[in-house]
Amino acid sequence: MGFIISAIKIIFLLGFLILIHESGHFFVAKLCKIRVNEFAIGFGPTIFKKQGKVTKYALRLIPLGGFVSMEGEEERSTKEGSFSEASIIKRIAIVMAGGLVNIIFALIMFWVLSVIAIGFKDSFSNVGFFIKETIKNVIQIFTGKVTVDDMVGPVGISNVISKTSGLFDFVYIMTIISLSLGVTNLLPFPPLDGGKVVLLIIEAIRKKPLSQKVEVAIQSVGFLALITLSIFVTYNDILKIR
Repeated sequence: MGFIISAIKIIFLLGFLILIHESGHFFVAKLCKIRVNEFAIGFGPTIFKKQGKVTKYALRLIPLGGFVSMEGEEERSTKEGSFSEASIIKRIAIVMAGGLVNIIFALIMFWVLSVIAIGFKDSFSNVGFFIKETIKNVIQIFTGKVTVDDMVGPVGISNVISKTSGLFDFVYIMTIISLSLGVTNLLPFPPLDGGKVVLLIIEAIRKKPLSQKVEVAIQSVGFLALITLSIFVTYNDILKIR
């Protein structure tokens, strides 16, 4: 029974944070008149799908991610509503929206928890401290003070979620994970959202996009590095649990 409850908590928390992340991309894309072909939560085989007027909505088996598939995102397209034909500003807004939603959600929830714990008056200074600590942690990543041993992957996150007791603890962990997800996604490293923003800035400076071949090569190298890092982090997570 304990295992089932833990599994439900993990799936709900990760699924919810992925949902709001991808919804950020989705709604900003819609505001920018970009055609969204598919909005999916999860990876792997589709277990539920519904075709809307323009967009297909899908729920997939593995709840460890999601995606918003836009016209002209993977391959340049001149069709109406194409991502590749939108202005640089619009494309940057769409790419950054997911991570920003996670960060904004985390700040709001941290404020709510602070009001419960220490009262309305002191809650804002508590959020300010939370923001300063986040900035300090990001700086530590770029100064090499954060090692692979300090990082936590899906296995480690799942272990922490499963050990939460009570609503307050659960929401607090959700807040921390949402913040981490948002900040991590905005780091300037391909294929993360922040890496895509860097490529768009380069395009703005050059007044023309990188060749698709070069862009694919950059994304592929980044993806390989990210997968390699994920394997090491997951291995460390397993050792810590044992």
